[in-house]
Amino acid sequence: MTRKERRATAEVPSADESGVLLDGDSTPGDPDEIPETPPVSLGKRFLQPKTFVSFGLAAFIVYFVVRGLGIDMDAVWEQIRGANLPLLAAAFVSYYSAILIRSIRWRMMLKQVGIDRAHGYRLPGVPGTFEIVTLSLFANCVVPARLGDAYRSFLLKDRSGASFGLGFGTILAERLIDVIVMVGVVVTAGAVVFGTNVPGRAEQAFLLGLGVVILGVLGSIGLHVFRDRIEARIPERFAGHYRRLNKGIFDILRRPLPFAALGVLIWLMDGLRVWLVAESLGASLTIPEAIVVSMLSALVTIVPFTPAGLGLVEGFMVWLLPQVGVPQDTAVAIALIDRSITYLSLILVGLPLYIFNVRRDVKHVRNDLEPATGSN
Repeated sequence: MTRKERRATAEVPSADESGVLLDGDSTPGDPDEIPETPPVSLGKRFLQPKTFVSFGLAAFIVYFVVRGLGIDMDAVWEQIRGANLPLLAAAFVSYYSAILIRSIRWRMMLKQVGIDRAHGYRLPGVPGTFEIVTLSLFANCVVPARLGDAYRSFLLKDRSGASFGLGFGTILAERLIDVIVMVGVVVTAGAVVFGTNVPGRAEQAFLLGLGVVILGVLGSIGLHVFRDRIEARIPERFAGHYRRLNKGIFDILRRPLPFAALGVLIWLMDGLRVWLVAESLGASLTIPEAIVVSMLSALVTIVPFTPAGLGLVEGFMVWLLPQVGVPQDTAVAIALIDRSITYLSLILVGLPLYIFNVRRDVKHVRNDLEPATGSN
């Protein structure tokens, strides 16, 4: 089946019991239809001034940390060169295994909201979903403001014919579940590590996460309770998008436990990754301490000042690790190696995928939309 035929199949509307169209695209030419081009062009977005400003901010933070703490970079590089490679390979596998689990979980979410073959969609398999999630993480690494989430929704729409709004709703629900689970995990691990003596900045990161959880829960409740009033106040051409977004969020939040359980596993694997990196350098770090470091470092990226928290995460790890007994130079080595896995490797993996996959797919979509010429 060609791409155009798949789109034609996906354009057949189907409704659930609430009467919400599951495909979200109704008919060609519908003014409510979301364009077939990406909502964000990564190349153009990367070249915008705000992107360079965000990378400049990240560079300034790193410079400030290195100079302010008087870090001996020669000693840091010496430790990095002596790292245990098998343990680093295990840390790499742990990170991408967590992405695989995240991809499987998102695919489960998509099926729960009706994006599957039974409803006329060509839902990608696990490898295809893994590719989409990896590309969205890559996008977050090169542009600020977590635009990779919107990019993930576009890729889903492009490859399955599903509604952009419905797919994006599942991502918003996923984010809320992740933050709630993260706060729960870090509170449990933090109680083991710090007891009642939580360092000031660690407490601030936790309070930031707790604040986001409260706002997310209250916002979700408000969005659900006042959904009819909100819909009545928005322009008619956006009403369909709002309904599909709402459906994507609340079809997941009505039954969140399986996704929350997988979220716990994902965050524990992130803690395992940090522990493996520390072990590769011979640092003394327990599993609960590694979980606290990985979770609190992730919490500081909730407000996306820089792409994927670049600079912020490294600086926070360098500050936090000595709080659990890791020497300063070793803390820098751990931060650099860990971010090589979670940031640099995504650039190295995601860039070829973007160039040879996504751009080709977008070109095919545009060719399909061009009117036939040369024959009548």
